[in-house]
Amino acid sequence: MKKHEWREKTDEGATRLVTATRHGGKWKLQSRLKSDTEWTQFPVIELEDLETLRELLWNKYQRNRIPHEQVLEIDALIEAAKQNG
Repeated sequence: MKKHEWREKTDEGATRLVTATRHGGKWKLQSRLKSDTEWTQFPVIELEDLETLRELLWNKYQRNRIPHEQVLEIDALIEAAKQNG
């Protein structure tokens, strides 16, 4: 299982911690505010999070840390999210 993590600021100025994992060919995402203790699981990953994850994965791919197939998987999820939009 490979884990990818990032932080981002919310509109209110709070820090949001996000963790995306890939296990068995399936992607899962969870997040929480830095001030919270409980993680929120997302059964469907939102487009904005997919685009952030894609940027993170692309950077890792450029440094030969992940295979290109994982970037392509996220590209397919982004396309599906845009069509279901």
